[in-house]
Amino acid sequence: MKIQFAGAAGEVTGSKHVVTFNNKKILLDCGMFQGHRKDEFTKNKEFPFDPKEIDSVILSHAHIDHSGILPLLVKEGFNGPIYCTHATRDLCNYMLADSAYIQEREYEYLKKKAEKKKGLEAPEPLYTFADAEKALTLLHAVSYEQSFVVEDGIVASFYDAGHILGSSLIHLILYDKKTKKRKRLCFTGDLGRRGLPILRDPQPIPPTDILITEATYGNRLHAALQTVDEDLAVIVNKVCEAGGKLIIPAFALERTQEVVYHLNILNKNKKIPPVPVYVDSPLAGNVTEVFRGHPECFDKETYKEFIQHGDNPFGFSDLTYTRSVDESKALNERSGPMIIISASGMCEHGRILHHLKNNLEDRRNAVLIVGYQAANTLGRKLVDGAKSVNILGDSYKVKAGVYVMDAFSGHADRSDLLDYIGRIKDLKKIFLVHGEEKQLSSFKKALAHNGHDDVHIPSHGEEVEIDL
Repeated sequence: MKIQFAGAAGEVTGSKHVVTFNNKKILLDCGMFQGHRKDEFTKNKEFPFDPKEIDSVILSHAHIDHSGILPLLVKEGFNGPIYCTHATRDLCNYMLADSAYIQEREYEYLKKKAEKKKGLEAPEPLYTFADAEKALTLLHAVSYEQSFVVEDGIVASFYDAGHILGSSLIHLILYDKKTKKRKRLCFTGDLGRRGLPILRDPQPIPPTDILITEATYGNRLHAALQTVDEDLAVIVNKVCEAGGKLIIPAFALERTQEVVYHLNILNKNKKIPPVPVYVDSPLAGNVTEVFRGHPECFDKETYKEFIQHGDNPFGFSDLTYTRSVDESKALNERSGPMIIISASGMCEHGRILHHLKNNLEDRRNAVLIVGYQAANTLGRKLVDGAKSVNILGDSYKVKAGVYVMDAFSGHADRSDLLDYIGRIKDLKKIFLVHGEEKQLSSFKKALAHNGHDDVHIPSHGEEVEIDL
């Protein structure tokens, strides 16, 4: 057996790992690298393997950094099955189409600007809406805990990762008929946190020999979940008192629904004043409908509090989902107070860019960061305290307040990861991916301290041979 770490090795986005066994190549995830625009285009355009040689894909979840290059994979010659959970399939129907639409729109926008401004480039879309539609026809949905044959000698199962709706840990059993030996491998995708609202906690997996695990927060502990509502209320009240706008960059999938859920709770309990809340993302609106269609993924508390009573956890009187471009533009014409939740979560694409450029230079306003910000993204620059930032080719001063709430994170922190890995039986070898260098090296030391000696941090493109 051979594993090639083709993405998210030594970095956080662009998850891709190729498992070769019995002359078959299985791709675990096919994610988009997110970062500086020039690096983003180069890294996403070139695969470190031949897409035509991939026999099948197994997708851990629908986040773009795990699924977003599937249309390009198909465009470059892949034509096999793409296995995922039912919720992931339904989400990808919107996520991949939206990704293609955004790329096409931004290309046209930057192309017009490039004609007027020297030095500005307009990279062509990685794929089109038609490419995304073709990729969607290859999706095959499988239920949690249901074994399915991927290729001869390779059986897989999905277990709930508790990260986003439909997210899964991928468990593989690889059996060599000649030697009658087998290996059990698990890829965590993105592991969720225990006790998060809305979704179930991560499920335990069967005994496993080899683990490929994310380590996004391998050197950090998140803020306590118990104070989320209180902390959010403080920020909302402060912005409302100033008559400003609270801009929340949030991934359309999961993070937006989570923020809306907490604002709903605060609204119900009158912890914040009546304030208009706008979810300015057509994708987020579509994703929210998918959430409503998969109550089987909700935890007991959410199911009992909302679903059984016929309430909508993602809707309340002050909340509006905007869809059209004109509705989005109108938000920048209106005075505060108001809350605008918009994608993308790392502030690199989509409508959030226009809200930031229109609101960053007003001291009454604030930006609330509620998700991980990869290196070199606009979101990371805001978190790091940049005094000015470039948005779509122009420079803007950062006068608005910038707040960070990592308690919203859907990723397991150091404690969650150690606890989950410590419960896996028969574990012999661990590969650490999906983390920056500091997180990976720190977490490797923590694992060694907990008795895990065979831990490896692969480099980008590295191939590792494993004997059965």
